[in-house]
Amino acid sequence: METTDLPLGFTLDLPDWMEAELKLLPDAVPDLAARMALVLRLARLNTERQSGGPFAAGVFERDSGRIVAVGVNRVVPSACSSAHAEIMALSLAQQRLGVYDLGGPDLPAHQLVVNWSPCAMCFGAVLWSGIRSLAIAGSDPAMMAITGFDEGPMPHEWRQELAGRGIELIEGMLREESLADFRRFAASGQAVYNGRQGA
Repeated sequence: METTDLPLGFTLDLPDWMEAELKLLPDAVPDLAARMALVLRLARLNTERQSGGPFAAGVFERDSGRIVAVGVNRVVPSACSSAHAEIMALSLAQQRLGVYDLGGPDLPAHQLVVNWSPCAMCFGAVLWSGIRSLAIAGSDPAMMAITGFDEGPMPHEWRQELAGRGIELIEGMLREESLADFRRFAASGQAVYNGRQGA
């Protein structure tokens, strides 16, 4: 490869079907369970449309429920191992608001809602994003056992790390519904994209 072939940039996009879905969303979702249900629907659609892995995330204003951005996993179609749902949602929220810190001055508190606990990479992104609340469907090994995804070496005290940075953690929102969706993904035979298959 010649150095003239080196890339100057890259783009990550949500799938084409998302445009119609975004038009159906309300401006705000005040109820936390309804926020998770929205995220689960997007993850399910991502599996059904085979447009990425079985993960979705949303950034909301924590108190009002205003939707700031949503994201789904785009690793395989984007040929980008960092295109996880959390990265997509957080990045789109930051771009929409024109900030790198979602917890910056004069901003409302923001919440990230995800259909499972973050992987090692996305955990770091959560810490640096400025969100003040993280809501997840579950955090135990059940998802990895069902799907075969490798979520990486999370810090043993990850909950305390969140708390120490003033990030509220809400666990167990619609856990069984989320696990049912992961079982559907596993049965679909779609790619499980662990780098080097964990070797």
